[in-house]
Order: sequence, then C-alpha cells, then structure tokens
Amino acid sequence: MDLDRMPLDWPGRASMRRIDCAPHQWCVLDQGSGPVVLMLHGAGGSSHSWRNLVPLLAPRFRIVAPDLPGQGFTKAGQRRFSLDAMAEDMARLCAAEDWGPPVIIGHSAGAALALRLAQILPRPPRAVVGINAALGNFEGTAGWLFPLIAKMLTLNPFIPPIAARLFGVENRVRSLIGSTGSDLDEEGLRQYTTLIGDHVHVDGTLAMMSQWRLDELQRQLPAIDVPTLLIAAARDGTVPARISREAAARMPLGTYVEMPGLGHLAHEEDAAGVAAILLPFLEAHLRD
Repeated sequence: MDLDRMPLDWPGRASMRRIDCAPHQWCVLDQGSGPVVLMLHGAGGSSHSWRNLVPLLAPRFRIVAPDLPGQGFTKAGQRRFSLDAMAEDMARLCAAEDWGPPVIIGHSAGAALALRLAQILPRPPRAVVGINAALGNFEGTAGWLFPLIAKMLTLNPFIPPIAARLFGVENRVRSLIGSTGSDLDEEGLRQYTTLIGDHVHVDGTLAMMSQWRLDELQRQLPAIDVPTLLIAAARDGTVPARISREAAARMPLGTYVEMPGLGHLAHEEDAAGVAAILLPFLEAHLRD
C-alpha cells in the first residue's frame, strides 16, 4: 500500500512523511515537538491506531509513529517480519533519523517490539509503555497451529487478495473488531476496512504472524530494567489482561494498571483515559 494511495481523509495525513531507510520505504507520522515518543502499532494496524491519542500527547512530545514493514503504507523491501528483524530495522531507522527516543509506546505486538528495542538501542529509552501488550504466545494447539497456518497462507500468493476481498467489508470488519472486545465509532471501522481490504497489508500482517516468536523475549523479561508501564483492558478478547499483569510482575521496574470496560483497542476507545494513566508515568521518568 503506497503513500500515494493513502485516502485523503486518512488520520494524520498532513503530518506523514516517506523515509527511505533500507531495507524499507517507511511511512511515518511525525507531529508535535519536545522529547521524542516512538509509537508502535500492533499487527494488522497502522499509525492510524494512534489517531485519538496523538492530539493528547503532541502538545508535550514529538510523536513519531511509523507503519510497520508491509503494513499500512510502509513498503517492505525485504520480508523481514520477525521480532528481531523488525527491531533491527526500527533501530536502524531511529539512528538514521537521530530520534534516540526517550519514550517508546507500543500496542499489542508493538509492545513486544518496544521492549526488544529497549534491549538493542545504543541508548535505551527512559520509559516504555505497553497497551494490551502481546507478550505471550498463543496457548496450547494454537501455539504451533496459528503460525503454521499463517506461514502456509503467505506461501500462496493468491491467499492475501482473496482474504482482503472476503474480510475487507464493513460487516466482517465490524465483527472482527467486536471480537477484540472493543467498540469503535464508524470512522474507526471505515479505517480498518480500508486496511483489511488491501491485499498488500494483509500479506504483511500474515507474514508477521508466521515469523513472530516471543519465547526469547519472555525469558529475558526479568533482565529488562527499563521502567515499563503495562496497561491492560479487562474486556480484551485478543490478549488477556493477565498476560500484562504476569509480565509486569516479572520485570524489575514493571508497573501494571488495568482499565475496566474496554477491549483490545482501548487507546482508540478511550484515549483520554489511557493518557490520564500514561502521562504522569512519562513525566515522572523524564524529569532530569
């Protein structure tokens, strides 16, 4: 999905820029001023996922929110979709742009990516925030079956276009979002319909699922000593709240907060509520 194909009313379009940083052509939302906050969306999303939260943060911070490789409007130059590969490529982008982000915020799989970045960046962030952090593998049979199915689908070039046509329609998107425990407005549903209806985005998402492994990151959680706030939603139908609760308990500087009445896309449903939790945490850890 190329930048010139971005809908005219896409959230943050006026603040988007294209960055060529091998191996990808990145699409990055760049807005606000102040300390850099790197915001990483989850699998199947794009920087649009932050549309309601960015206006609450941009007055105090410079927000940089890239679309992940192969998703949204970032064109993947190579099929480097594993956690380590994405972290390496994101670190290369941060270095090229001299971002050196003191704060990284990630949603779902983006939270795992944020923590991996905290391990490999030359200058670790001063704070990490995970929103409904996907820090656990699928359990039981799904743990090996789901990635295997995703890998099989990516090997068939006809599958992503078929999936995009089948699922990129409003009623199916509404059902999919509902299964996450979240309730989005009509505008949010239209934006996800645009993404899911694009076969390149679907291909990138499936490829990420097929390559994503969290076992090593899970083992290393007790060694990640960056102050980390994990915010979980009680109604999350995608990543149970206990995943964040257990991960925070294993981290030396982990903090856990649970929000009632929200689902996996909590930051899209109640951006003000999420900001009220994370802003005091960020300000406390960014003081000199």
